[in-house]
Amino acid sequence: MKQKVTVVGAGNVGATAAQRLAEKELADVVLVDIIEGVPQGKSLDLAEAAPIEKHDAHLAGANRYEASAGSDLVIITAGIPRKPGMSRDDLLAINRGIMKNVVSEVVRYSPDAILIIVSNPLDAMCHVALEESGFPKNRVIGMAGVLDSARFRAFIAAELNVSVENVQALVLGGHGDTMVPLPRFSTVAGVPITELMAPERIEALAARTRNGGAEIVGLLKTGSAYYAPASAAVEMAESILKDKKKILPCAAYLEGEYGLTGLFVGVPVKLGKNGIEQIISLSLAPDEQKALEKSAAAVRELVEAMKKMK
Repeated sequence: MKQKVTVVGAGNVGATAAQRLAEKELADVVLVDIIEGVPQGKSLDLAEAAPIEKHDAHLAGANRYEASAGSDLVIITAGIPRKPGMSRDDLLAINRGIMKNVVSEVVRYSPDAILIIVSNPLDAMCHVALEESGFPKNRVIGMAGVLDSARFRAFIAAELNVSVENVQALVLGGHGDTMVPLPRFSTVAGVPITELMAPERIEALAARTRNGGAEIVGLLKTGSAYYAPASAAVEMAESILKDKKKILPCAAYLEGEYGLTGLFVGVPVKLGKNGIEQIISLSLAPDEQKALEKSAAAVRELVEAMKKMK
């Protein structure tokens, strides 16, 4: 393999991302985690599956970042989930500290890498990564819109009893309950879903999309989604590593686009070998723009809270 990807965090999301990367033969994969033995054990397990899955990607696990040196791309999943009794600010402070440490080590060994941020709260963690890395904004990208849009697509396909391959959907905004599903830009084989189902059903699917992560947490009781988040991060990685120029909704740093400045917000972007190569500007209806601004305000609230922690 000529290309190298490091996945930071060997939990469910990170390990599944490593599996997807290897089985698609996108790159050699290094899995990094602070818990001794876990990244080594999971990478060895994945390597032993390679003869069956028929890929020749090299997998390695490590507790230190030397093994990540020279990575083309780094997917960061490290962080802790919110626990009972923990305030939002407590979670923000802990994960901010984790992100700062991770990014400083990643940059030390892979100064030319592109960063895909998966850790939560996602939009806020993108700000930490951008600031800590000193990278240009095109090389720090948040994974949110691909996941949220995939959920919307899955729900639309099930509702209409059609192939998921026929369904395209678009979700903008922050990664949370203020996200903005856009039915007007969501289609089945090119036909807008507004032509295929009643408004109340569309709104029900949009609401389920906004609640997608919480729905899975409620079902699992302990833990959160990881198959779809990992797939979303890997779709982004594939477009970058193969220079495919896919248009995907991602958290990007905006400087005036959509009337927003100085924030990471989910918008459609072109992903290629240089990371974000173009931000796609859509003409939003007044209600859509208002919803996006409300979502951006929720992101700004987190960013402002982090500034007070310095």
